[in-house]
This record gives sequence, structure tokens and C-alpha cells, in this order.
Amino acid sequence: MSLYQPHLMTIEAIQDETPDTRTLRLTFRDPALADSFSFKAGQFGEYSVFGAGECTFCIASPPTRRGYIECSFKAVGKVTRALRELEVGEIVGFRGPYGNAFPVDDWSGRRVLFVAGGIGLAPVRCVLWNVLDLRDRFDEVTLVYGARTVADLVYKRELAEWRDRPDVRLVTTVDPGGEEPGWDGEVGFVPAVLERAAPTGENAVAVVCGPPIMIKHTLPVLGRLGFPPDRIFTTLENRMKCGVGKCGRCNVGPVYVCKDGPVFTAAELAALPAEY
Repeated sequence: MSLYQPHLMTIEAIQDETPDTRTLRLTFRDPALADSFSFKAGQFGEYSVFGAGECTFCIASPPTRRGYIECSFKAVGKVTRALRELEVGEIVGFRGPYGNAFPVDDWSGRRVLFVAGGIGLAPVRCVLWNVLDLRDRFDEVTLVYGARTVADLVYKRELAEWRDRPDVRLVTTVDPGGEEPGWDGEVGFVPAVLERAAPTGENAVAVVCGPPIMIKHTLPVLGRLGFPPDRIFTTLENRMKCGVGKCGRCNVGPVYVCKDGPVFTAAELAALPAEY
């Protein structure tokens, strides 16, 4: 089978998360592949609409739940617009899983902090559910999540579920001006809200995903909270295309994001050329 030949998948369910963000649940048409497919939290795939092309997304569902995968996306280009036009029962292509993963097994006994902005909650959702499905292996679990407005918060039903869990601390925020009547969360940018929430970095790891500007201003906050750079993890996806290190689009110096990442520690990011 060609390296570039996608597996066929059926759209089993569609969930609109916000006015411009949609989640697809996909199942393999090949029963043997459906039974054997596995991946790790943080890996990604190439999703194709035949006649339109491919696009790169993380796998947004956790590896602890078998039989399907999910992806979340905004319709911002040719392929994602075509993907949004598809309906339940239609066929898409999938190549993957590709890349490295979050070292979840190494986090046993530690506190786990998740920090996400906007649709950056998609890769966080994967590893967060992975942790929650194995909840007894970890210490405190905290999620600090923000978006521009209340309407832009994704996975609202799951946010409500996490808020009600006694074993999860959830802090949600919207940018100033993005609140609505009845909003009972925080108002402010994610880095400032994170600093006010002040989760301890002692015996803890942090996962940070979101817009580059959010990550840039969040990393110093995590440092002040006591998180060392080798225990801060993020995922980079915006430059990947082929997924297998052939096109060269995602290389940064000697690093290929699709093969050496997409998961990197803050220490690894600091060693990359300044162009990233």
C-alpha cells in the first residue's frame, strides 16, 4: 500500500461546537482496521476530501476509547470548507497516526495542568480524556481554558461535565468584552487568569495548546509557578503538510515537526531556531 494512500472512513456523527467549529466522528470501513487501529495522545492524521485535498489535524478523541476517532476543525480553506459540506454517512480519507505523543505513562503520580485557548482545546481534549480515563494514576487535574467569547468556547457539553466532576478543577475565561449575561467564569486573557489561579508546579506537568501568542505569554507564567521547561509540553501543527517528512514544509532547522514532533517540551522549543 502506498505511503500516501488513505484509509476510507465513514462520518458517523457531526457535532457543531461553535458557529465555525465542527467535530466529526469517523469509523473505519475496513472491519479489520477498525479492530486493530491504535494511536497515542498527541498524534495527528491527514484527513482528505476526495477531489479537494488533505488537511492536517490532531486526533481529538482519546486512545483509551476504541472503535472511532474524532477531529475538530474550522472551515478556513478549500479542504476544510469541503469537509464541512459533508454529511453523516459520507466517506473521507485518513492517513495516520503520525508523529510522537505526550508521555502520559511517565506522568503517573503527578499533578497534571492543562492550559488551552480556542480550538487549542482539541489536542488537549485527547490527552485530558486519556488522563481522566485512567484517573486513579494521577494526582490533581486542572484545566484552564479560554476563548475570545462565550460563543467561541468549544466542547461546551464536556466543559459542563468536567466542571461537575469532583476530581477536576476547571477554570474557564473569555477575553474582555467576550462575556454574556449570566457568564460566571473568569474574564481575562489565559496567561493572566492562569497566574491568578496559581496551580503549583511541584510534582506537576503542564500541557499548553492554543494560538502561538497565547503559548508565548503562558510559558513565562508557568516558569514563575514552578514548572521546569522539561515538564511543559505543547504541540505544533501549523506547518505540517505531508505528515511523513517528505515535503519539507514543516522543518525548523534540523527538526521536522511531523516526525520529531508535533509534541515538544518548552526546553526543546527553546533550542529551535528563532524563526519558529
